[in-house]
Amino acid sequence: MPMDGITVGFAARELDEALAGGRIDRITQPEKDTVVMVIRANNENKALLLCASPNNARCHLTASRFSNPLEPPALCMLLRKQLTGGRILGVEQVGGDRIVHINIEVTGELGDRENRRLVLEIMGRHSNLMLLDGNGRILEAARHVNAEMSRVRLIQPGMAYEAPPAQDRLSPEGLTGEALLEKIREQGDIPFRKALAGAVTGLSFPAAQEIARRVLAPGEENPEDPAEACERVAGLLERLPRMKSPRVLYADDGEAVDVFPFPYLSRDPDRQKEFRTLSEALEAYYGTRDMQDRLKQKSATMVRLLKGHVERCEKKLALQEEELANAARMEEYRVMGEVLNAHLYELKKGMEEAVLPNWYDPDGGTVTVPLDIRLTPSQNAQRYFKKYQKARSARKTAAEQKEKTLAELDFLEGMLLDTDKCVGESELEEIRAELVRAGYMKRVTNRRQQRALPQSKPYLYRSADGIEIAVGKNAAQNDRLTLGAKPDEMWLHVKDMPGSHVIVRAEGEIPQETLKQAAQLAAWYSKGQRSSSVPVDYTRRRYVKKPSGAPAGQVIYTHQKTAFMTVEESDIRGISLIES
Repeated sequence: MPMDGITVGFAARELDEALAGGRIDRITQPEKDTVVMVIRANNENKALLLCASPNNARCHLTASRFSNPLEPPALCMLLRKQLTGGRILGVEQVGGDRIVHINIEVTGELGDRENRRLVLEIMGRHSNLMLLDGNGRILEAARHVNAEMSRVRLIQPGMAYEAPPAQDRLSPEGLTGEALLEKIREQGDIPFRKALAGAVTGLSFPAAQEIARRVLAPGEENPEDPAEACERVAGLLERLPRMKSPRVLYADDGEAVDVFPFPYLSRDPDRQKEFRTLSEALEAYYGTRDMQDRLKQKSATMVRLLKGHVERCEKKLALQEEELANAARMEEYRVMGEVLNAHLYELKKGMEEAVLPNWYDPDGGTVTVPLDIRLTPSQNAQRYFKKYQKARSARKTAAEQKEKTLAELDFLEGMLLDTDKCVGESELEEIRAELVRAGYMKRVTNRRQQRALPQSKPYLYRSADGIEIAVGKNAAQNDRLTLGAKPDEMWLHVKDMPGSHVIVRAEGEIPQETLKQAAQLAAWYSKGQRSSSVPVDYTRRRYVKKPSGAPAGQVIYTHQKTAFMTVEESDIRGISLIES
Protein backbone atom coordinates (compact mmCIF):
# COMPACT_ATOMS: atom_id res chain seq x y z
CA MET A 1 0.00 0.00 0.00
CA PRO A 2 1.90 3.12 -1.19
CA MET A 3 0.15 5.79 0.92
CA ASP A 4 0.85 4.36 4.35
CA GLY A 5 1.74 6.55 7.31
CA ILE A 6 5.43 6.64 6.38
CA THR A 7 4.74 7.86 2.83
CA VAL A 8 2.10 10.33 4.02
CA GLY A 9 4.66 11.80 6.43
CA PHE A 10 7.16 12.36 3.62
CA ALA A 11 4.40 13.85 1.42
CA ALA A 12 3.23 16.24 4.15
CA ARG A 13 6.76 17.48 4.83
CA GLU A 14 7.39 18.01 1.11
CA LEU A 15 4.12 19.92 0.67
CA ASP A 16 4.75 22.04 3.76
CA GLU A 17 8.14 23.05 2.40
CA ALA A 18 6.76 23.82 -1.06
CA LEU A 19 3.49 25.57 -0.13
CA ALA A 20 3.82 27.27 3.28
CA GLY A 21 3.09 30.97 2.82
CA GLY A 22 1.56 30.44 -0.61
CA ARG A 23 -1.69 32.09 -1.77
CA ILE A 24 -4.61 30.02 -3.06
CA ASP A 25 -5.51 31.46 -6.46
CA ARG A 26 -7.81 28.87 -8.05
CA ILE A 27 -9.78 25.78 -7.01
CA THR A 28 -11.37 23.13 -9.24
CA GLN A 29 -13.02 19.78 -8.60
CA PRO A 30 -12.57 17.43 -11.58
CA GLU A 31 -14.07 14.46 -9.72
CA LYS A 32 -16.49 14.17 -6.80
CA ASP A 33 -13.62 13.06 -4.53
CA THR A 34 -10.77 15.10 -6.03
CA VAL A 35 -9.87 18.77 -5.58
CA VAL A 36 -7.07 20.67 -7.31
CA MET A 37 -5.86 23.98 -5.84
CA VAL A 38 -3.51 26.30 -7.73
CA ILE A 39 -1.26 27.98 -5.17
CA ARG A 40 1.16 30.83 -5.82
CA ALA A 41 4.22 30.04 -3.71
CA ASN A 42 7.87 31.01 -4.07
CA ASN A 43 7.06 33.06 -7.21
CA GLU A 44 5.57 30.15 -9.13
CA ASN A 45 2.20 28.46 -9.52
CA LYS A 46 1.90 25.00 -8.01
CA ALA A 47 -1.10 22.69 -8.37
CA LEU A 48 -1.96 20.69 -5.27
CA LEU A 49 -4.02 17.54 -5.80
CA LEU A 50 -6.10 16.26 -2.88
CA CYS A 51 -7.77 12.94 -3.71
CA ALA A 52 -10.09 10.94 -1.44
CA SER A 53 -10.70 8.14 -3.92
CA PRO A 54 -11.34 4.76 -2.24
CA ASN A 55 -8.59 3.10 -4.29
CA ASN A 56 -6.16 5.92 -5.00
CA ALA A 57 -6.40 8.45 -2.15
CA ARG A 58 -3.33 10.70 -2.05
CA CYS A 59 -1.96 14.24 -1.86
CA HIS A 60 0.84 15.67 -3.96
CA LEU A 61 1.74 18.41 -6.41
CA THR A 62 0.61 17.63 -9.94
CA ALA A 63 1.49 18.67 -13.47
CA SER A 64 -1.52 16.87 -14.99
CA ARG A 65 -4.41 18.64 -16.66
CA PHE A 66 -7.96 17.74 -15.69
CA SER A 67 -11.34 18.20 -17.33
CA ASN A 68 -13.75 20.01 -15.03
CA PRO A 69 -17.58 20.11 -14.88
CA LEU A 70 -19.38 22.99 -16.55
CA GLU A 71 -21.03 23.68 -13.18
CA PRO A 72 -18.77 23.26 -10.13
CA PRO A 73 -20.04 20.81 -7.46
CA ALA A 74 -21.20 22.15 -4.09
CA LEU A 75 -17.90 21.33 -2.37
CA CYS A 76 -15.93 23.19 -5.01
CA MET A 77 -18.12 26.30 -4.80
CA LEU A 78 -17.81 26.39 -1.01
CA LEU A 79 -14.04 25.89 -1.15
CA ARG A 80 -13.77 28.78 -3.61
CA LYS A 81 -15.87 31.00 -1.38
CA GLN A 82 -14.02 30.08 1.80
CA LEU A 83 -10.42 29.63 0.62
CA THR A 84 -9.68 31.67 -2.51
CA GLY A 85 -7.07 34.25 -1.60
CA GLY A 86 -6.18 32.44 1.62
CA ARG A 87 -2.61 31.75 2.75
CA ILE A 88 -1.25 28.29 3.48
CA LEU A 89 -0.01 28.30 7.07
CA GLY A 90 1.33 24.78 6.94
CA VAL A 91 0.81 21.14 5.97
CA GLU A 92 1.15 18.48 8.65
CA GLN A 93 0.65 14.80 9.25
CA VAL A 94 -1.37 13.85 12.33
CA GLY A 95 0.21 11.39 14.75
CA GLY A 96 2.06 9.43 12.11
CA ASP A 97 -1.29 8.30 10.68
CA ARG A 98 -2.74 8.67 7.18
CA ILE A 99 -4.34 12.01 8.00
CA VAL A 100 -3.14 15.34 6.59
CA HIS A 101 -4.12 18.78 7.86
CA ILE A 102 -3.71 21.83 5.61
CA ASN A 103 -4.04 24.94 7.76
CA ILE A 104 -5.13 28.10 5.95
CA GLU A 105 -5.54 31.72 6.99
CA VAL A 106 -8.37 33.57 5.22
CA THR A 107 -9.97 37.01 5.38
CA GLY A 108 -13.46 36.91 6.89
CA GLU A 109 -16.50 38.86 5.69
CA LEU A 110 -15.70 41.63 8.17
CA GLY A 111 -12.07 41.82 7.11
CA ASP A 112 -10.69 39.95 10.13
CA ARG A 113 -8.28 37.03 9.87
CA GLU A 114 -9.82 33.59 10.32
CA ASN A 115 -8.51 30.04 10.17
CA ARG A 116 -9.74 27.19 8.02
CA ARG A 117 -8.49 23.62 7.83
CA LEU A 118 -8.63 21.05 5.05
CA VAL A 119 -8.55 17.49 6.41
CA LEU A 120 -7.61 14.65 4.08
CA GLU A 121 -8.15 11.18 5.53
CA ILE A 122 -6.50 8.44 3.48
CA MET A 123 -8.42 5.43 4.78
CA GLY A 124 -9.23 3.19 1.80
CA ARG A 125 -12.97 3.12 1.15
CA HIS A 126 -13.47 5.45 4.13
CA SER A 127 -11.20 8.15 2.63
CA ASN A 128 -12.60 11.65 2.83
CA LEU A 129 -11.80 15.34 2.32
CA MET A 130 -13.34 17.89 4.68
CA LEU A 131 -13.27 21.64 5.20
CA LEU A 132 -13.40 22.81 8.84
CA ASP A 133 -14.00 26.27 10.24
CA GLY A 134 -11.87 27.91 12.95
CA ASN A 135 -13.85 26.11 15.65
CA GLY A 136 -13.34 22.67 14.17
CA ARG A 137 -16.84 22.35 12.73
CA ILE A 138 -17.39 20.67 9.37
CA LEU A 139 -18.38 23.14 6.67
CA GLU A 140 -18.49 20.54 3.87
CA ALA A 141 -17.12 17.11 3.00
CA ALA A 142 -16.57 15.08 -0.14
CA ARG A 143 -18.54 12.25 1.46
CA HIS A 144 -21.31 12.69 3.99
CA VAL A 145 -21.74 9.87 6.52
CA ASN A 146 -25.07 9.46 8.32
CA ALA A 147 -26.22 7.21 11.15
CA GLU A 148 -27.38 4.52 8.71
CA MET A 149 -23.92 4.36 7.16
CA SER A 150 -21.86 4.33 10.36
CA ARG A 151 -22.45 3.95 14.07
CA VAL A 152 -18.90 5.03 14.88
CA ARG A 153 -18.55 8.50 13.37
CA LEU A 154 -20.91 10.87 11.58
CA ILE A 155 -19.70 13.38 8.99
CA GLN A 156 -22.25 16.08 8.21
CA PRO A 157 -21.98 19.86 7.65
CA GLY A 158 -22.43 21.73 10.93
CA MET A 159 -21.18 18.90 13.11
CA ALA A 160 -17.99 19.07 15.15
CA TYR A 161 -15.18 17.18 13.47
CA GLU A 162 -14.00 14.08 15.26
CA ALA A 163 -10.83 12.30 14.21
CA PRO A 164 -11.08 8.61 13.33
CA PRO A 165 -11.03 6.31 16.37
CA ALA A 166 -7.49 5.99 17.69
CA GLN A 167 -5.78 2.64 17.24
CA ASP A 168 -3.88 1.02 20.02
CA ARG A 169 -0.55 1.73 18.35
CA LEU A 170 2.48 3.93 18.89
CA SER A 171 3.14 7.09 16.91
CA PRO A 172 6.42 6.90 14.97
CA GLU A 173 7.14 10.47 16.08
CA GLY A 174 9.30 10.38 19.21
CA LEU A 175 9.08 6.60 19.42
CA THR A 176 11.34 5.01 22.03
CA GLY A 177 12.81 1.54 21.87
CA GLU A 178 11.46 0.72 25.32
CA ALA A 179 7.84 1.56 24.37
CA LEU A 180 8.16 -0.35 21.09
CA LEU A 181 9.56 -3.43 22.89
CA GLU A 182 6.61 -3.48 25.28
CA LYS A 183 4.09 -3.16 22.41
CA ILE A 184 5.77 -5.93 20.43
CA ARG A 185 5.81 -8.28 23.42
CA GLU A 186 2.06 -7.71 23.85
CA GLN A 187 1.49 -9.33 20.44
CA GLY A 188 3.02 -12.66 21.41
CA ASP A 189 5.23 -14.96 19.38
CA ILE A 190 4.87 -13.64 15.82
CA PRO A 191 7.47 -12.58 13.22
CA PHE A 192 9.18 -9.30 14.04
CA ARG A 193 8.05 -7.56 10.83
CA LYS A 194 4.41 -8.46 11.54
CA ALA A 195 4.73 -7.26 15.11
CA LEU A 196 6.16 -3.94 13.87
CA ALA A 197 3.16 -3.39 11.57
CA GLY A 198 0.84 -4.01 14.51
CA ALA A 199 2.78 -1.80 16.91
CA VAL A 200 3.39 1.44 14.97
CA THR A 201 0.66 3.75 13.64
CA GLY A 202 0.46 4.06 9.86
CA LEU A 203 3.10 1.40 9.24
CA SER A 204 2.02 -0.85 6.37
CA PHE A 205 3.31 -4.40 6.16
CA PRO A 206 5.68 -3.63 3.22
CA ALA A 207 7.16 -0.72 5.21
CA ALA A 208 7.46 -2.90 8.33
CA GLN A 209 9.15 -5.56 6.24
CA GLU A 210 11.64 -2.99 4.94
CA ILE A 211 12.41 -1.69 8.43
CA ALA A 212 12.90 -5.25 9.70
CA ARG A 213 15.20 -5.91 6.75
CA ARG A 214 17.33 -2.94 7.80
CA VAL A 215 17.64 -3.77 11.52
CA LEU A 216 17.88 -7.57 11.47
CA ALA A 217 20.74 -9.77 10.36
CA PRO A 218 20.41 -11.31 6.85
CA GLY A 219 17.95 -14.21 6.90
CA GLU A 220 16.91 -13.45 10.47
CA GLU A 221 13.14 -13.46 11.14
CA ASN A 222 13.25 -12.51 14.83
CA PRO A 223 16.10 -10.66 16.60
CA GLU A 224 18.30 -12.41 19.14
CA ASP A 225 18.18 -9.25 21.25
CA PRO A 226 14.66 -7.71 20.89
CA ALA A 227 15.54 -4.66 23.01
CA GLU A 228 18.48 -3.76 20.81
CA ALA A 229 16.40 -4.29 17.65
CA CYS A 230 13.68 -2.00 18.97
CA GLU A 231 16.25 0.71 19.73
CA ARG A 232 17.54 0.38 16.18
CA VAL A 233 13.98 0.71 14.82
CA ALA A 234 13.43 3.86 16.90
CA GLY A 235 16.68 5.33 15.59
CA LEU A 236 15.76 4.44 12.00
CA LEU A 237 12.34 6.08 12.29
CA GLU A 238 13.99 9.19 13.69
CA ARG A 239 16.40 9.32 10.72
CA LEU A 240 13.79 8.56 8.05
CA PRO A 241 12.99 12.19 7.08
CA ARG A 242 16.66 12.66 6.13
CA MET A 243 16.62 9.52 3.94
CA LYS A 244 14.31 11.05 1.33
CA SER A 245 14.94 9.59 -2.13
CA PRO A 246 11.58 8.88 -3.88
CA ARG A 247 11.45 5.72 -5.99
CA VAL A 248 8.90 3.96 -8.17
CA LEU A 249 9.09 0.18 -8.52
CA TYR A 250 8.39 -1.14 -12.03
CA ALA A 251 7.48 -4.65 -13.20
CA ASP A 252 9.06 -6.38 -16.19
CA ASP A 253 6.30 -5.07 -18.47
CA GLY A 254 7.03 -1.46 -17.43
CA GLU A 255 3.98 -1.09 -15.18
CA ALA A 256 4.47 0.92 -11.98
CA VAL A 257 3.67 -1.47 -9.12
CA ASP A 258 4.75 0.45 -6.00
CA VAL A 259 6.17 3.74 -4.79
CA PHE A 260 8.60 4.39 -1.94
CA PRO A 261 9.70 7.63 -0.22
CA PHE A 262 13.20 6.15 0.21
CA PRO A 263 15.06 3.19 -1.37
CA TYR A 264 13.70 -0.19 -0.26
CA LEU A 265 16.49 -2.72 0.23
CA SER A 266 13.86 -5.48 0.38
CA ARG A 267 12.86 -4.86 -3.26
CA ASP A 268 14.90 -5.23 -6.45
CA PRO A 269 17.02 -2.03 -6.72
CA ASP A 270 17.34 -2.42 -10.50
CA ARG A 271 13.59 -1.96 -10.88
CA GLN A 272 13.45 1.18 -8.74
CA LYS A 273 13.53 4.47 -10.63
CA GLU A 274 14.52 7.57 -8.67
CA PHE A 275 12.46 10.77 -8.95
CA ARG A 276 13.37 14.33 -8.03
CA THR A 277 10.39 14.77 -5.70
CA LEU A 278 7.91 12.47 -4.01
CA SER A 279 5.09 14.31 -5.84
CA GLU A 280 6.60 13.30 -9.19
CA ALA A 281 6.97 9.71 -8.00
CA LEU A 282 3.37 9.59 -6.72
CA GLU A 283 2.09 11.03 -9.98
CA ALA A 284 4.07 8.47 -11.98
CA TYR A 285 2.59 5.67 -9.87
CA TYR A 286 -0.99 6.91 -9.53
CA GLY A 287 -1.55 8.84 -12.77
CA THR A 288 -2.43 6.02 -15.18
CA ARG A 289 -3.77 3.77 -12.41
CA ASP A 290 -6.29 6.35 -11.19
CA MET A 291 -7.36 7.28 -14.71
CA GLN A 292 -7.94 3.63 -15.64
CA ASP A 293 -9.92 3.00 -12.45
CA ARG A 294 -12.13 5.99 -13.13
CA LEU A 295 -12.58 5.01 -16.77
CA LYS A 296 -13.70 1.55 -15.68
CA GLN A 297 -16.18 3.10 -13.27
CA LYS A 298 -17.51 5.51 -15.89
CA SER A 299 -17.69 2.84 -18.59
CA ALA A 300 -19.30 0.19 -16.34
CA THR A 301 -22.86 1.19 -17.33
CA MET A 302 -21.87 1.29 -20.99
CA VAL A 303 -20.20 -2.13 -20.80
CA ARG A 304 -23.26 -3.65 -19.09
CA LEU A 305 -25.51 -2.16 -21.77
CA LEU A 306 -23.33 -3.50 -24.57
CA LYS A 307 -23.09 -6.97 -23.04
CA GLY A 308 -26.86 -7.01 -22.61
CA HIS A 309 -27.39 -6.18 -26.29
CA VAL A 310 -24.77 -8.73 -27.35
CA GLU A 311 -26.62 -11.40 -25.34
CA ARG A 312 -29.92 -10.34 -26.94
CA CYS A 313 -28.41 -10.59 -30.42
CA GLU A 314 -26.94 -14.02 -29.71
CA LYS A 315 -30.36 -15.32 -28.59
CA LYS A 316 -32.00 -13.78 -31.64
CA LEU A 317 -29.36 -15.35 -33.88
CA ALA A 318 -30.01 -18.80 -32.40
CA LEU A 319 -33.75 -18.46 -33.15
CA GLN A 320 -33.08 -17.29 -36.70
CA GLU A 321 -30.75 -20.20 -37.34
CA GLU A 322 -33.45 -22.54 -36.01
CA GLU A 323 -35.95 -20.98 -38.43
CA LEU A 324 -33.49 -21.49 -41.27
CA ALA A 325 -33.02 -25.12 -40.27
CA ASN A 326 -36.79 -25.65 -40.29
CA ALA A 327 -37.08 -23.88 -43.63
CA ALA A 328 -34.62 -26.38 -45.09
CA ARG A 329 -37.55 -28.85 -45.36
CA MET A 330 -39.36 -26.69 -47.89
CA GLU A 331 -38.26 -28.84 -50.86
CA GLU A 332 -39.53 -31.89 -49.03
CA TYR A 333 -42.96 -30.21 -48.66
CA ARG A 334 -43.03 -29.32 -52.39
CA VAL A 335 -42.21 -32.88 -53.46
CA MET A 336 -44.91 -34.30 -51.15
CA GLY A 337 -47.49 -31.87 -52.55
CA GLU A 338 -46.65 -32.68 -56.18
CA VAL A 339 -46.61 -36.44 -55.58
CA LEU A 340 -50.02 -36.28 -53.88
CA ASN A 341 -51.43 -34.20 -56.77
CA ALA A 342 -50.23 -36.81 -59.27
CA HIS A 343 -51.92 -39.71 -57.40
CA LEU A 344 -55.17 -38.17 -56.19
CA TYR A 345 -57.21 -40.86 -57.93
CA GLU A 346 -55.49 -43.55 -55.85
CA LEU A 347 -56.15 -41.92 -52.48
CA LYS A 348 -59.18 -41.66 -50.18
CA LYS A 349 -60.15 -39.40 -47.32
CA GLY A 350 -59.33 -40.90 -43.92
CA MET A 351 -55.93 -42.39 -44.88
CA GLU A 352 -53.13 -41.71 -42.33
CA GLU A 353 -50.34 -41.93 -44.89
CA ALA A 354 -49.58 -42.73 -48.48
CA VAL A 355 -46.53 -44.55 -49.89
CA LEU A 356 -46.12 -43.24 -53.44
CA PRO A 357 -43.48 -43.36 -56.19
CA ASN A 358 -40.99 -40.50 -55.95
CA TRP A 359 -39.91 -39.51 -59.45
CA TYR A 360 -37.42 -37.03 -57.98
CA ASP A 361 -35.45 -39.98 -56.58
CA PRO A 362 -32.79 -40.98 -59.15
CA ASP A 363 -33.00 -44.55 -57.83
CA GLY A 364 -36.75 -44.72 -58.40
CA GLY A 365 -37.65 -45.06 -54.73
CA THR A 366 -40.83 -44.18 -52.88
CA VAL A 367 -41.82 -41.41 -50.49
CA THR A 368 -44.03 -41.83 -47.41
CA VAL A 369 -46.41 -38.86 -47.10
CA PRO A 370 -48.21 -38.33 -43.73
CA LEU A 371 -51.88 -37.35 -44.27
CA ASP A 372 -54.46 -35.53 -42.18
CA ILE A 373 -57.43 -37.96 -41.91
CA ARG A 374 -59.84 -35.02 -41.68
CA LEU A 375 -58.87 -33.68 -45.12
CA THR A 376 -59.45 -34.94 -48.66
CA PRO A 377 -56.41 -36.00 -50.74
CA SER A 378 -56.62 -32.68 -52.67
CA GLN A 379 -56.76 -30.68 -49.44
CA ASN A 380 -53.75 -32.61 -48.12
CA ALA A 381 -51.80 -31.70 -51.27
CA GLN A 382 -52.75 -28.04 -50.87
CA ARG A 383 -51.66 -28.21 -47.21
CA TYR A 384 -48.14 -29.25 -48.28
CA PHE A 385 -47.96 -26.52 -50.94
CA LYS A 386 -48.90 -23.94 -48.27
CA LYS A 387 -46.19 -25.30 -45.94
CA TYR A 388 -43.73 -25.04 -48.84
CA GLN A 389 -44.64 -21.38 -49.51
CA LYS A 390 -44.46 -20.55 -45.79
CA ALA A 391 -41.05 -22.22 -45.42
CA ARG A 392 -39.73 -20.43 -48.50
CA SER A 393 -40.88 -17.04 -47.16
CA ALA A 394 -39.49 -17.86 -43.71
CA ARG A 395 -36.11 -18.77 -45.19
CA LYS A 396 -35.88 -15.48 -47.03
CA THR A 397 -37.01 -13.44 -44.02
CA ALA A 398 -34.80 -15.34 -41.57
CA ALA A 399 -31.79 -14.99 -43.87
CA GLU A 400 -32.33 -11.22 -44.10
CA GLN A 401 -32.84 -10.94 -40.34
CA LYS A 402 -29.79 -13.09 -39.66
CA GLU A 403 -27.68 -10.80 -41.83
CA LYS A 404 -28.93 -7.75 -39.90
CA THR A 405 -28.35 -9.49 -36.56
CA LEU A 406 -24.80 -10.42 -37.54
CA ALA A 407 -24.11 -6.80 -38.56
CA GLU A 408 -25.54 -5.54 -35.25
CA LEU A 409 -23.52 -8.11 -33.30
CA ASP A 410 -20.38 -7.07 -35.16
CA PHE A 411 -21.06 -3.42 -34.28
CA LEU A 412 -21.74 -4.16 -30.60
CA GLU A 413 -18.69 -6.39 -30.20
CA GLY A 414 -16.61 -3.68 -31.86
CA MET A 415 -17.91 -1.09 -29.38
CA LEU A 416 -17.20 -3.47 -26.50
CA LEU A 417 -13.69 -4.01 -27.80
CA ASP A 418 -13.21 -0.23 -28.08
CA THR A 419 -14.05 0.28 -24.39
CA ASP A 420 -11.08 -1.94 -23.49
CA LYS A 421 -8.76 0.28 -25.52
CA CYS A 422 -9.78 3.54 -23.83
CA VAL A 423 -6.90 5.36 -22.16
CA GLY A 424 -8.69 8.68 -21.66
CA GLU A 425 -12.15 10.21 -21.34
CA SER A 426 -12.05 11.50 -24.91
CA GLU A 427 -12.11 7.93 -26.26
CA LEU A 428 -14.92 7.00 -23.89
CA GLU A 429 -17.02 9.99 -24.93
CA GLU A 430 -16.54 9.15 -28.62
CA ILE A 431 -17.85 5.63 -27.99
CA ARG A 432 -20.80 7.04 -26.06
CA ALA A 433 -21.54 9.46 -28.93
CA GLU A 434 -21.54 6.59 -31.43
CA LEU A 435 -23.91 4.56 -29.22
CA VAL A 436 -26.21 7.59 -28.96
CA ARG A 437 -26.13 8.00 -32.75
CA ALA A 438 -26.98 4.32 -33.18
CA GLY A 439 -29.88 4.58 -30.73
CA TYR A 440 -28.49 2.38 -27.96
CA MET A 441 -28.11 5.23 -25.46
CA LYS A 442 -29.99 8.46 -24.85
CA ARG A 443 -28.29 11.79 -25.18
CA VAL A 444 -27.92 13.36 -21.75
CA THR A 445 -27.48 17.11 -21.53
CA ASN A 446 -27.14 18.94 -18.23
CA ARG A 447 -25.02 21.63 -16.70
CA ARG A 448 -23.07 19.12 -14.62
CA GLN A 449 -21.60 17.32 -17.60
CA GLN A 450 -17.90 17.67 -18.33
CA ARG A 451 -16.57 20.43 -20.56
CA ALA A 452 -15.99 19.54 -24.20
CA LEU A 453 -13.10 17.11 -24.33
CA PRO A 454 -10.30 17.36 -26.88
CA GLN A 455 -10.43 15.01 -29.84
CA SER A 456 -8.81 11.71 -28.94
CA LYS A 457 -5.67 10.47 -30.62
CA PRO A 458 -4.72 6.98 -31.86
CA TYR A 459 -1.91 4.86 -30.51
CA LEU A 460 1.31 5.81 -32.26
CA TYR A 461 4.08 3.24 -32.61
CA ARG A 462 7.47 3.31 -34.31
CA SER A 463 8.55 0.19 -36.19
CA ALA A 464 12.00 -1.37 -36.12
CA ASP A 465 12.67 0.50 -39.39
CA GLY A 466 11.77 3.86 -37.81
CA ILE A 467 8.40 4.16 -39.55
CA GLU A 468 5.34 5.42 -37.68
CA ILE A 469 2.36 3.06 -37.31
CA ALA A 470 -0.96 4.53 -36.12
CA VAL A 471 -3.62 2.33 -34.47
CA GLY A 472 -7.22 3.49 -33.95
CA LYS A 473 -8.71 3.00 -30.47
CA ASN A 474 -12.39 3.28 -31.45
CA ALA A 475 -14.71 3.59 -34.44
CA ALA A 476 -14.53 7.40 -34.58
CA GLN A 477 -10.73 7.30 -34.51
CA ASN A 478 -10.73 4.57 -37.16
CA ASP A 479 -12.70 6.87 -39.47
CA ARG A 480 -10.41 9.85 -38.90
CA LEU A 481 -7.30 7.73 -39.21
CA THR A 482 -8.29 5.97 -42.42
CA LEU A 483 -9.95 8.89 -44.20
CA GLY A 484 -7.05 11.18 -43.29
CA ALA A 485 -4.33 8.83 -44.54
CA LYS A 486 -2.46 9.38 -47.81
CA PRO A 487 -3.57 7.28 -50.81
CA ASP A 488 -0.39 5.18 -50.97
CA GLU A 489 -0.02 4.57 -47.23
CA MET A 490 -0.65 0.97 -46.15
CA TRP A 491 -3.96 0.14 -44.42
CA LEU A 492 -4.48 -2.99 -42.30
CA HIS A 493 -7.43 -4.61 -40.53
CA VAL A 494 -8.30 -8.10 -39.29
CA LYS A 495 -10.50 -10.06 -41.66
CA ASP A 496 -14.19 -10.49 -40.84
CA MET A 497 -14.06 -9.44 -37.17
CA PRO A 498 -14.04 -6.23 -35.09
CA GLY A 499 -10.69 -4.53 -34.72
CA SER A 500 -8.62 -1.36 -35.08
CA HIS A 501 -7.73 0.31 -38.36
CA VAL A 502 -3.94 0.44 -38.69
CA ILE A 503 -2.05 2.85 -40.94
CA VAL A 504 1.64 2.54 -41.85
CA ARG A 505 2.70 6.13 -42.41
CA ALA A 506 4.96 5.49 -45.37
CA GLU A 507 4.38 5.39 -49.12
CA GLY A 508 6.06 3.21 -51.68
CA GLU A 509 7.74 -0.05 -50.71
CA ILE A 510 7.13 -1.00 -47.05
CA PRO A 511 9.95 -2.91 -45.31
CA GLN A 512 8.90 -6.46 -44.39
CA GLU A 513 9.64 -5.99 -40.67
CA THR A 514 7.47 -2.86 -40.54
CA LEU A 515 4.65 -4.62 -42.37
CA LYS A 516 4.94 -7.56 -39.97
CA GLN A 517 4.78 -5.31 -36.90
CA ALA A 518 1.79 -3.42 -38.34
CA ALA A 519 0.00 -6.74 -38.90
CA GLN A 520 0.85 -7.79 -35.33
CA LEU A 521 -0.72 -4.57 -34.04
CA ALA A 522 -3.84 -5.10 -36.18
CA ALA A 523 -4.21 -8.65 -34.81
CA TRP A 524 -3.54 -7.61 -31.21
CA TYR A 525 -6.05 -4.74 -31.19
CA SER A 526 -8.88 -6.95 -32.44
CA LYS A 527 -11.37 -9.55 -31.28
CA GLY A 528 -8.84 -12.20 -32.26
CA GLN A 529 -6.19 -10.84 -29.86
CA ARG A 530 -5.42 -14.14 -28.10
CA SER A 531 -6.16 -16.39 -31.08
CA SER A 532 -3.66 -18.14 -33.31
CA SER A 533 -3.31 -17.53 -37.03
CA VAL A 534 -5.44 -14.36 -37.10
CA PRO A 535 -6.09 -13.24 -40.73
CA VAL A 536 -5.03 -9.64 -41.32
CA ASP A 537 -5.89 -7.94 -44.62
CA TYR A 538 -3.65 -5.18 -45.95
CA THR A 539 -3.97 -2.88 -48.95
CA ARG A 540 -3.15 0.67 -50.00
CA ARG A 541 -5.36 3.34 -48.52
CA ARG A 542 -6.58 4.33 -52.02
CA TYR A 543 -8.48 1.02 -52.21
CA VAL A 544 -10.39 1.61 -48.97
CA LYS A 545 -13.81 3.27 -49.30
CA LYS A 546 -16.46 4.27 -46.81
CA PRO A 547 -20.03 3.51 -48.00
CA SER A 548 -22.44 6.42 -47.79
CA GLY A 549 -24.33 6.34 -44.47
CA ALA A 550 -22.21 3.53 -43.04
CA PRO A 551 -21.55 3.54 -39.26
CA ALA A 552 -18.27 4.95 -37.97
CA GLY A 553 -15.34 2.66 -38.66
CA GLN A 554 -17.13 0.61 -41.34
CA VAL A 555 -15.39 0.48 -44.74
CA ILE A 556 -15.09 -1.71 -47.83
CA TYR A 557 -11.79 -2.45 -49.56
CA THR A 558 -10.24 -4.24 -52.54
CA HIS A 559 -6.79 -5.31 -53.86
CA GLN A 560 -6.00 -6.78 -50.43
CA LYS A 561 -3.53 -9.45 -49.43
CA THR A 562 -3.83 -11.50 -46.25
CA ALA A 563 -1.24 -12.34 -43.60
CA PHE A 564 -1.91 -14.83 -40.80
CA MET A 565 -0.60 -13.66 -37.42
CA THR A 566 -0.14 -15.32 -34.03
CA VAL A 567 0.79 -12.55 -31.58
CA GLU A 568 2.06 -12.61 -28.00
CA GLU A 569 1.99 -9.64 -25.63
CA SER A 570 5.80 -9.61 -25.69
CA ASP A 571 5.66 -8.95 -29.46
CA ILE A 572 3.61 -5.80 -28.88
CA ARG A 573 5.84 -4.61 -26.01
CA GLY A 574 8.76 -5.02 -28.42
CA ILE A 575 7.32 -2.34 -30.70
CA SER A 576 8.22 1.19 -29.60
CA LEU A 577 5.14 3.07 -28.32
CA ILE A 578 5.53 6.79 -29.04
CA GLU A 579 2.14 8.05 -27.87
CA SER A 580 -0.77 6.39 -26.12
